[in-house]
Amino acid sequence: MIYILRMIAVAIFAIVTFVFGCGYCLFSPRNPKHVYTFGRLFSKMSRVLGIKLEIRYAEGAEQVGSAVYIANHQNNYDLFTVSGAIMQRTVTVGKKSLVWIPLFGQLYWITGNILIDRANRSKAVGTIGQVVDKIKKNKVSVWMFPEGTRSRGRGLLPFKTGAFHAAIGAQVPVVPIVCSSTDNVKLNRWNNGLVIVEVMAPIATQGLGKEDVRNLLTQSRDVMVAKLAELNQEVAQRNSHH
Repeated sequence: MIYILRMIAVAIFAIVTFVFGCGYCLFSPRNPKHVYTFGRLFSKMSRVLGIKLEIRYAEGAEQVGSAVYIANHQNNYDLFTVSGAIMQRTVTVGKKSLVWIPLFGQLYWITGNILIDRANRSKAVGTIGQVVDKIKKNKVSVWMFPEGTRSRGRGLLPFKTGAFHAAIGAQVPVVPIVCSSTDNVKLNRWNNGLVIVEVMAPIATQGLGKEDVRNLLTQSRDVMVAKLAELNQEVAQRNSHH
């Protein structure tokens, strides 16, 4: 019964958000401010899913300026958890095929996100150049999932290099964002406990070149692995006290 009620609530939310969201965005289509607005709105749905969402920011996180944000990508619940940590003037990079998802895809496009063709390797390489251009010209930040696919309970998967090429190309910092595990979230359970999302301190890229991509990737992934373990431990302790 809880499952059915939640599905109905999510469906109503999606339809209302799509209709009013697309209408609202038509006044300034593909403006980067929209991603922040709707990201924060989607995160409010975490309560409906029985998740107590806690979002933390490293000191000075608001003053970083343009950056490449990298987050762990677990499952479909990311839409309602890590979305709450999206910063002002940040757009995401997603697969072109997202546009064909009813309701969500059209809103994803009109809010100004960057769509890339993953199937075409030569186009994908050119995409990093497009991402760099957008960061520089539009003074935006870009949000990417360096794992490239959902981990679905397998921990942090290996990272692809695209986000790090983009950060070095644009000479902007990499900012890791880590969400504690949502593997145990069950739609038919009333209380799904605590989920913590943490926006970490920036990792500088000034002066780095293409030869430093692999080191930057390793450094970023190492801090995220450690943070994920730390957050999961804290969540387990705090959930056990309730």
